[in-house]
Amino acid sequence: MFTGIVEELGEVTAVENLGDASRFRLRGPVVTEGARHGDSIAVNGVCLTVVEHEGDEFTADVMAETLDRSSLGVLAAGSRVNLERPMAVGERLGGHIVQGHVDGTGEVIERKPSENWEIVKISLPADLTRYVVEKGSITVDGISLTVVEAGPDFFTVSLIPTTLDLTTLGLKQPGDPVNLEVDVIAKYVERLLGARGEQSAALPGTQGATP
Repeated sequence: MFTGIVEELGEVTAVENLGDASRFRLRGPVVTEGARHGDSIAVNGVCLTVVEHEGDEFTADVMAETLDRSSLGVLAAGSRVNLERPMAVGERLGGHIVQGHVDGTGEVIERKPSENWEIVKISLPADLTRYVVEKGSITVDGISLTVVEAGPDFFTVSLIPTTLDLTTLGLKQPGDPVNLEVDVIAKYVERLLGARGEQSAALPGTQGATP
C-alpha cells in the first residue's frame, strides 16, 4: 500500500528484454536504503518487486501484462521515474490510499503555466471516467493528486512547484503517456451498490422498487 507521495525522482539505468517480460534496473538512493529481496517499490505508480539490490540500484521484473497496461513499456535507460516505498503502519497518510495497480493510461494533452502553479490536462479512458470527480483523488504516475476539473474524456490537475521539481510531471510534455490509478474506494462502492441492486431485484415483490 502506498500514499502517492513520491519520495524521489529516480532513473532507469538498464532495460533487459526477457521475451515475455522485461528486467528493469533502477537507481534510487532513498528507496534502496534498507531494501531487501521481495520488497515492493512503486515505479511511476506501478508496484514492483525488488529482485536484486546493490548499492543505490535495484532490479525488478515486469511481466507482459504490466507492460501492456501501463506506460512502463516506453521506458529506456536514462528515463526518469517516480519512486515510493510502501507506507509503514503508523505513519501519516499524506496522500490517499494507492495500491500500485494501474487502471489504465492517459496522455498529457496540454500544460498551462502560471506564476505559482501549472494546470495539466490529461486524457481519461472511457471506462475510468465514472470514478473521477471534481476535488476527488487520482494517482498519476504514482503521484497523489486532486482533480480540478473532471471532463467527459479528460481531467485537469493543478501542480505546485514542488511537484514540478521533484516528480516526472515536471518533465512530461503533450503526447507523453502517464499511468492512472483511480480511487479504489470508488470502485468498491460501485461494486457494493451493484450487488445490493442485484439482491433487491431477486427478492419477491421488489421488482421495480427503489433499493
